[in-house]
Amino acid sequence: MKTAFLFPGQGSQFAGMGRSLADSSTIARQTFAEADEALGISLSDLCFNGPEEALKLTENTQPALVAASTAAWRVLTERGQRPDYVAGHSLGEYSALVAAGSLAFADALRLVRLRGRAMQAAVPAGEGAMAALLKLPAGTLDGILAAAAEGEVVSAANYNSPDQIVIAGHAGAVARAMELAKAAGAKRAIALPVSAPFHCALMRPAQEEMRVHLEAAAFADLNVPLINNWQAREITTGADARQGLIEQIPGPVRWEESVRLLESLGVTNAFEVGPGAVLTGLVRNITPGITTVRAGEAGDMA
Repeated sequence: MKTAFLFPGQGSQFAGMGRSLADSSTIARQTFAEADEALGISLSDLCFNGPEEALKLTENTQPALVAASTAAWRVLTERGQRPDYVAGHSLGEYSALVAAGSLAFADALRLVRLRGRAMQAAVPAGEGAMAALLKLPAGTLDGILAAAAEGEVVSAANYNSPDQIVIAGHAGAVARAMELAKAAGAKRAIALPVSAPFHCALMRPAQEEMRVHLEAAAFADLNVPLINNWQAREITTGADARQGLIEQIPGPVRWEESVRLLESLGVTNAFEVGPGAVLTGLVRNITPGITTVRAGEAGDMA
């Protein structure tokens, strides 16, 4: 029986996250204090008290989630839990690399703050969009995206589960793809309330900006293998970790493949280490072979 630690990405945040951990755990309080010092802002106050609108700003969301997830991971570690593998959904890959000993916590916080700013700046407000396609019939996605493009960008951003694929690109192309998906038999096509079209070719400017920062950052070889987003493969070197963070910015998140790989490697138990229960739901939809439990707040650790 092997265990994986899974770290959530953007969309899992909420005002109040991590507060119960900080109230009940010295190491969690220290983690949030480290985050405040690293960024020179009261990130802890933003996590614990919001407001939601400020927390939703991408440049705030990303370090806030890394801080909350790292606090949860440290509490789990203090309680004797050790993973055989780690994985993170998009932004969560930074938290996973902190847990794997590849990336220093303070460096991860600074990098994701830069990442949030770069991703927000890559596409002017209103020009991009994302949407979730639910229960799209198999084999129809490529044709839908090709027909919807009309010279614009629209592509798969997250292969989340058998029942959920997220698309991203120019707003018009995404809207056309949503209509075509519904016509092809998708149960639902839902526009997502995001500030930019993540994980598509429109993120190339952000990728180039972050390449400079990531190449300047120190990445150690991992002490726990990571299943990365970019290729859905097991990696153990700092060089591969860095390259994965560069390539994931315009590339799709291969979450379903990642979970299936974890299962093939013998993982039967997983913790969702950080706010929310998004990954718990996705894993349940992908396979009954991995039991996933939440580990983001004090009540989860009881």
